[in-house]
Amino acid sequence: MSNRHLARSIAMQALFEWDFRGRSAELLKPILDHDLSEFGAELEEIKFSKHTVEGVLSRLPEIDARISAYTPEWPLAQITVIDRNILRIAIFELEFDDSQVPPKVAINEAIELAKNFGGPSSGRFVNGVLGAIYKDTKNKGQTKVAASN
Repeated sequence: MSNRHLARSIAMQALFEWDFRGRSAELLKPILDHDLSEFGAELEEIKFSKHTVEGVLSRLPEIDARISAYTPEWPLAQITVIDRNILRIAIFELEFDDSQVPPKVAINEAIELAKNFGGPSSGRFVNGVLGAIYKDTKNKGQTKVAASN
């Protein structure tokens, strides 16, 4: 498993636990620190995990609005906690992150996380949502939302 994939996996697990436990802001840092020490002791990409989690949290209302816009049949609360947080990470990388993760890498990584951690249809669900977002942003000539938004 690549370092970045493991870093995303740890970020997703931390966001999952934070979301599952009621989304208390003061819980997120201890959860992430625990997950990094438990699952990523040898990880070279610790900063990537932290950057991803902090980025998702800083853009959470915008990211959740994007999820809701592309899943009108599925209110955000009805999307599984795993799928919701995988989508959050991928949308952060696709639209708000300035670390230059190529869109297809962000989408493929999200699909792999969904297949590994989600339910039987999670991979298809995540692929469908992210594919639609990517297609729309590509058609509009956008790749990232401006940092000033």
